[in-house]
Amino acid sequence: MADNESATASTTAEKASKPTETKRWADVAEEEQDVAEASSTEPKLDSLAIDDSKLGHSTLTDPDDSSIEAVTSGDTPYTSATRFEDLNLSRELLEGLYVEMKFEKPSKIQAISLPMILTPPNKNLIAQAHNGSGKTTCFVLGMLSRVDPKLTAPQALCICPTRELAIQNMEVLLKMGKFTGITSELAIPSDPANYIPIQKRPPITAQVIIGTPGTICKWMLAKKLGMSQMKILVFDEADHMLAESGFRDDSVKIMKAIAKANFSCQVLLFSATFDDAVRAFVSKIVEEIFVRDYNQMFVKKEELSLESVKQYKVHCPDELSKIMVIKDRILELGEKVGQTIIFVRSRNSAAMLHKSLVSLGYEVTTIQGALKQEDRDKIIKEFKEGLTHVLISTDLLARGFDQKQLCVYLNVDLYPLLWLHHILMVVNFDLPVRYDRPTEPDYEVYLHRVGRAGRFGRKGAVFNLLYDDRDDLIMGKIEKYFNAQIAEVAPWNSEKEFEVALENAGLL
Repeated sequence: MADNESATASTTAEKASKPTETKRWADVAEEEQDVAEASSTEPKLDSLAIDDSKLGHSTLTDPDDSSIEAVTSGDTPYTSATRFEDLNLSRELLEGLYVEMKFEKPSKIQAISLPMILTPPNKNLIAQAHNGSGKTTCFVLGMLSRVDPKLTAPQALCICPTRELAIQNMEVLLKMGKFTGITSELAIPSDPANYIPIQKRPPITAQVIIGTPGTICKWMLAKKLGMSQMKILVFDEADHMLAESGFRDDSVKIMKAIAKANFSCQVLLFSATFDDAVRAFVSKIVEEIFVRDYNQMFVKKEELSLESVKQYKVHCPDELSKIMVIKDRILELGEKVGQTIIFVRSRNSAAMLHKSLVSLGYEVTTIQGALKQEDRDKIIKEFKEGLTHVLISTDLLARGFDQKQLCVYLNVDLYPLLWLHHILMVVNFDLPVRYDRPTEPDYEVYLHRVGRAGRFGRKGAVFNLLYDDRDDLIMGKIEKYFNAQIAEVAPWNSEKEFEVALENAGLL
């Protein structure tokens, strides 16, 4: 990946800088839809039985629908954590979790994965977890717990596909690690105003580095980022980082450099989704580079439908009818319940829908990859502050913000509780499809989109707008894949039926 030179962004537990430029996902113009915008045998393991009765009652960060399959290797015993105190954390970390993060106890994902991360011999972990399930806490806490505050050298490295996600993860780390004194630095493309040639900057001494793969590779190749003391390496959105169309080359290069410098470094690969091809490659590469066994944790596929979110389909006669449904039904009713994100497939669709809704008197904001970074930051800030209640987006937000994922970016002070302005409705103006096969749904993108509503187990509603046979075909494949019968709102222009749909979703 060709990141621009990076700026110095050294922090303690106080502040994260926000330079520009980013890698963008699934964000193409209509004429580009045939090509996605992109950069360049599992071991036999024994199943780990998880006793759900030990996990305590459901909490806001503990979705009821999470059914987790954990697979461990070797003889190391793992016990699910019912309290953070069970994890042998420092007093400073516990203070960060309870005072700053406002946590009460581990979520289900955290209860299972944290013992696997923190228990010696600190085996590698490949983990799939829902957006909003608390997976960011898992790897951030893992990094902070492994750092020796007295050693002024890089000891933890987190690699993210986008600048935005790196900034979000840094904000969580600064909050959680506020009382530890652990230092951190962002490794992201530079702001031209603060540009420092890599040759002129001093060696990195921050203890935790979070950044994008291109910048990290540049620091590494320039011998500014030492790997000899590295104890833990994290890949967030690992499905993108190791997909052929993603950052695979840079990611593998970083893993090999760390394995050469410190063979005992622990590797954590987290993602909301893993397709079979990426999962097989991840397992293979972790085995080959680090030549040791590893643990796995996956949410069962049939559980990925997010039960807390009501999904609906609406058959519209034509594209204009889709716009009228949004105007007269979804947005009119949506003003009573919270914020709405409308997903489209391309920049052209985003521009067309934005123009149509503005001409009808609605205040909406639109974000897509062609915008300058400062403009995107301004749009997100306005939405975060509730100045606008409707955001039109390409899949930039479905994939680039994780998981995450808008949560920290739109909710600085209340994370991980509720947003001040809740995103409770998602509209799929266009269904997500694979750009190499336009009649084949992109199931992962659909899951990411659905995950924008009903985060942390809250109620939410998703409306899929259909208007031709191809939409029906794609919707049918989505229902079959997720083993879900999606209810229809009919007729498409019935105010009463939309009210009933929102009442059934628990939003009215």
